[in-house]
Amino acid sequence: MPTLALIGNPNSGKSSLFNLLAGTNQKVGNYPGVTVDVKSAVLPGADVEPITLLDMPGVYSMYPASAEERLVVEALLDPDHVHHPDGIIYTVSAEHLETQLLLFTQLLDLGFPLLLAVNMIDEVEGSSYAIRTEQLSKQFGVPVIGVSSRTRENIEALRTAMRDLARQEVGTRKPFYRVPREYMQAVERVFAGEEVSIPYRHFVLMHHADRLGCVSDAQRAEVEALKAGEDFQPLRAQVDETLERSERIKLIVSETLRAPGGRNFTSLLDRVVTHWLVGPLIFIMIMVLVFQAIFAWASYPMDAIESAFGWLGGQVHAALPDGWLTSLIADGLLAGLSGVLVFVPQIAILFFLVTILEEIGYMARAVYLFDRLLRRFGMNGRSMIALISGGACAIPAIMSTRTIENWKERLITILVTPFISCSARIPVFTVLVAFVVPYERVWGVFNSQGLVFTGLYVLGAVAALVSAWVFKQILQSRDASFLMLELPKFRWPDWTNVWVQVRSKSGAFVREAGKIIVLISLVLWFLASFGPGKSMEVAEQQARQDATEQALSADAAEDLVAAAKLEVSFAGRLGKVIEPAIEPLGYDWKIGIALITSFAAREVFVGSMATIYSVGTDADEFRISEHLANVRDPETGDRVFNAATSMSLLLFYLFAMQCMSTLAVVRKETGTWKWPLVQFVFMTALAYLASLAAYQWMT
Repeated sequence: MPTLALIGNPNSGKSSLFNLLAGTNQKVGNYPGVTVDVKSAVLPGADVEPITLLDMPGVYSMYPASAEERLVVEALLDPDHVHHPDGIIYTVSAEHLETQLLLFTQLLDLGFPLLLAVNMIDEVEGSSYAIRTEQLSKQFGVPVIGVSSRTRENIEALRTAMRDLARQEVGTRKPFYRVPREYMQAVERVFAGEEVSIPYRHFVLMHHADRLGCVSDAQRAEVEALKAGEDFQPLRAQVDETLERSERIKLIVSETLRAPGGRNFTSLLDRVVTHWLVGPLIFIMIMVLVFQAIFAWASYPMDAIESAFGWLGGQVHAALPDGWLTSLIADGLLAGLSGVLVFVPQIAILFFLVTILEEIGYMARAVYLFDRLLRRFGMNGRSMIALISGGACAIPAIMSTRTIENWKERLITILVTPFISCSARIPVFTVLVAFVVPYERVWGVFNSQGLVFTGLYVLGAVAALVSAWVFKQILQSRDASFLMLELPKFRWPDWTNVWVQVRSKSGAFVREAGKIIVLISLVLWFLASFGPGKSMEVAEQQARQDATEQALSADAAEDLVAAAKLEVSFAGRLGKVIEPAIEPLGYDWKIGIALITSFAAREVFVGSMATIYSVGTDADEFRISEHLANVRDPETGDRVFNAATSMSLLLFYLFAMQCMSTLAVVRKETGTWKWPLVQFVFMTALAYLASLAAYQWMT
């Protein structure tokens, strides 16, 4: 089955074209050994052989500046690579024809069967632009088709041309760029004994000899010797090639394209949205709306999902006899599935809004605006989207870092995003803030507790930036860190592409991170539901006896039983095991249980405290706060939740990684457990030290 690849620069409309051609047949895979996505689809034909179509990550040239670009280059150069194509559909934006043809001419010289798709042709038709595709085809010697993924113009013609392309074979053609003689001598020296039928391929292989498996150790050593003797200077060769290609491309485009004069709508709007003062204000307003949408719109489907799973759990308890199997299904498996699906609305809404902003061309402007500032902290402009989205939920925020090309900047963004206070921390803050400061009016407009809330969010943002700077000093990268992008024309979004992006990214979370979340949920269920020997039965009998003696109501009796069983469970015993470590922070073993169980999600802390202190798991935060305010230490008689302990807990939950879902997504996005563990240890250590300092200072 022939394999065709869609290749092009970022912002060339490549993915939109793929979504249109592939429809619902597409699936998402990975490059071997890494987590960079490559989408593929099998395109059936009535009377022809099916075609495998690949959507490769965006790339600017055969000299990559990011990890994703390097993977594409490796696939193109190595015939044995799993994603090596038999032919290429090269997509180029009609508005950026000259700047996006560099890679196209390099692919010409690699000998691939090629088809040039001039995308977004509808945006220049009827304007002062005029693209003569016939002239382009004559100049390059390949078929050229003007298409539009938005209006579906010439899509059927493109499908027909793709079938013809699939039947072509790799061959030689007159080179667009002729490798200089001095470098050809180096090529012949390195690849002595090999047939050099496509000189440019071997010339590029020399540039990437240290990273490609298709280059032997002896050839790699020969390249290093040439570099040492200055017979081969890769940077100079790359610059000379790029300049020569660009001059020829400019001449060809000038003969086939008539550009507009004067200012257009996009250039006028850019003067506003990229202004040094107005631009950031517009961005902040847009992000506030995005944050509010994620926080407000998602609450309804999230509540519905939680209610649905609560109802299912109740049905399981009603239909099956009491026992561990019933508890496993209702309190373990269903709770784990709920913990996965409850985040889907937030993820879907985030990617829906972010994709719209990308489609209309705004996100490139936002990246440009904040790149210089965030680069000082080891990130780049694209990191701003993840950091602000983290205020709703770190899970979709971390997934949105896929737009960051430089691996170091993306990794730093992933590692520090959880410092931004997410919505799951709000129940914890609500319960604890009241113990830290009493409610008072401030300046007649604000209140003391609201200001503490604000301070916690600001402190989280500061921690994220400082931590990013620390990681910047520690992490080393050979990748060049610079911003290279084109500002696309403002346009109406392609709703098909928006839907496909939302569906694929939401589905990726459910498939990949969901498995880990469910597994950890089952482990936590086991720890909280079982204890050694008959300790659980003994604790239940004693609790029911105490409830009878105290004449408690049925609900109060069940709350007391749940608290007693939790105390002797494995989770309760773990709480007592870690008590010596957390005692300097002002915590007892009961709070230790909440720290362990809330690893499922930060908001579980409130329910755990309600259970262990027999408040009732259906109580709201304010009732729980009121009850906990009266809890006394049985030995000293002092309030357990005094100002020092509460501030310590606030700082712990502000800085600590108390969310298994986030760890699961970090594992998925980085492809290894190394960085989730580094993140967990770093954040936990920071949380411990901050909590320790606060408690010791306040006492």
